Amino acid sequence: MKTNVFFLGIGGIGMSALARWFRANGHVVSGYDKTRTPLTDALTAEGITIHYDDSIESIPAAVRANPADTLVVLTPAIPKDHREWAWLRERGYDIRKRSQVLGVLTAGRPTIAVAGTHGKTTTSSMVAHLLHHAGVPCAAFLGGISVNLGSNLLLPDSIKNLSVESDNQAAETNTETTTENVPVVVEADEYDRSFLTLFPTVAIVTSTDADHLDIYGDAETLLESFRQFVGQIQPGGTLIINHTADASVAAAAPAGVRVLRYGLSSEQGPELYSTNITAEGHLFRFDMHGPVAEQTALSANNSQPTAQIKNLELAVPGFHNVENMLAAACVARLYGLSDEQLRAAVAAYRGVKRRFEFIVTAGTSEQPKVYVDDYAHHPREIEAFLQSLRALYPGRRLRVIFQPHLYSRTRDFAAGFAESLSLADEVVLLDIYPAREQPLPGVTSELILSQITAPIKSLQTKDEILQNAETNPNFDVLATVGAGDIDQLVPQLKNILNIRWLNS
Repeated sequence: MKTNVFFLGIGGIGMSALARWFRANGHVVSGYDKTRTPLTDALTAEGITIHYDDSIESIPAAVRANPADTLVVLTPAIPKDHREWAWLRERGYDIRKRSQVLGVLTAGRPTIAVAGTHGKTTTSSMVAHLLHHAGVPCAAFLGGISVNLGSNLLLPDSIKNLSVESDNQAAETNTETTTENVPVVVEADEYDRSFLTLFPTVAIVTSTDADHLDIYGDAETLLESFRQFVGQIQPGGTLIINHTADASVAAAAPAGVRVLRYGLSSEQGPELYSTNITAEGHLFRFDMHGPVAEQTALSANNSQPTAQIKNLELAVPGFHNVENMLAAACVARLYGLSDEQLRAAVAAYRGVKRRFEFIVTAGTSEQPKVYVDDYAHHPREIEAFLQSLRALYPGRRLRVIFQPHLYSRTRDFAAGFAESLSLADEVVLLDIYPAREQPLPGVTSELILSQITAPIKSLQTKDEILQNAETNPNFDVLATVGAGDIDQLVPQLKNILNIRWLNS
């Protein structure tokens, strides 16, 4: 077991969950990241050393002195010309991608893997919450900060002292604990084919819409990666797949794997669906239907739950979240949750940070004033988010501030972004957040702006957005949307709107 674990890109949401895992299991954890954030500050407060300059001298002395006793975990976001990465590579350090480490940690354990080009963070957090709330021992590596857990990592006492030694050696366990039947919930990321390191017992596929074409080149190659992922489900396992997913993905499930399709209604023929959906304020009520009464090898008790569960109450709004909860609830049933346990756990779920997160609520029930922040960065995600906002606040004037994420995604989906954003009354665009990419000729936010049909549209800087929030009050519902650094605006917009709305 290596003593030191050094992370290149420790501030990423998936990387930080792994860092917390290793820290909790007694390793000396340190790392580099380009930018200091509230998440990196939290890691520092937990005892993890982090530096922000790409400098060999900044690598902790214990890491530099002990190559054989150090594991280096790498995120694909680190650029190829990164000096620390080159130095570590030249000296023969054991360098693994985050996905490789996650694959080793889950090897030999029941794994619930949630994949999809959108919806996987919320759905995986729902699965982890439902099991944890009902007292089912489980671990979870999440792609966002669960509001209920206050973390992106769930680490029960019954899973301890896992190690990563070699590609051929499964994770070790403490001799005082048994982990054979303890499920691990993981967000299975399709980017860079990362999810192909996983061999799940239960897999959820929330969507197979085209994305990451900078990696895959075309939609068919992406679908082939999903087919490979589904083909890795363990014998006797279960695939829970959205009815909108490409049919070839479900068809790729190995013989003996149970396949269940889910969707909001029964119209498209899914086996798992909802009825009687109603929205009251932030609360969505619905009934769940599906073939979830049969016993499986995963069941934790001998109860025979009914195939219909009435009056589920979800405090996180959005029709897409009802759909996500259907898939998560199906997993919970596989692990033996009763009607009463499931109903209580759904009602207690409070979501994920930056997923339909209410920042400011004011006004009256007849004339509400609301500010919501969301991580959506794909046209389908934005469409679902804005449709739900419209359903919650019919007739209210909606201003959306969107930051495109990646030049390649903007190039590939400009028309789709424009169509979904046009659901708003006013659209404000920021410049593209580049993340790991270099600019592409001719690719700017103007590609989206020119195709938006909303009555008012503009391209603004962050300073202009804040100024307009103070001086232009012509909106009732404000939404900030995007996966870049648009979240830096949230506390400032919150202060402005608190002063305006709560003191008016």
